[in-house]
Amino acid sequence: MMDLLTDRIKDEMKTAMKSGDKARLGVIRLILSAVKQVEVDERIVLDNGRTILVLDKMLKQRRESIRQFADAGRDDLVAIEEAEVLVIQDFLPQPLTDAEIDAMVNEAVIESGAESVKDMGKVMGLLKAKMQGRADMSAVSAKIKATLAG
Repeated sequence: MMDLLTDRIKDEMKTAMKSGDKARLGVIRLILSAVKQVEVDERIVLDNGRTILVLDKMLKQRRESIRQFADAGRDDLVAIEEAEVLVIQDFLPQPLTDAEIDAMVNEAVIESGAESVKDMGKVMGLLKAKMQGRADMSAVSAKIKATLAG
């Protein structure tokens, strides 16, 4: 049987409780709560792929909050969100490097036959599943746009 990511997250929660790491524990509880919410709403047990989608959504929310807090000059809140990002990333696959993202974007542009920004959806369709949880998809989108506008 495949190791479930949620089991690893629960183990990490126990470790954080024992070590008294309240900040990490809080984020892990948020993660488990988000996973449980989807499981209850859809009456399913999440596999690793769906759990990664939940984590990715949480990361996206944190990145957006960081942008908003930074714009508002709230460095205290930026620091909290950045700390949460680090905990969430612990449970995601290894992030892609910029070079890997560029190579994958170029490959997908060729593979899809995309010629202009209007074909962005085709390229994104090829990349989304491969990059989910491993790259900031809004940054990937910008790279695709730049490549196609090229």
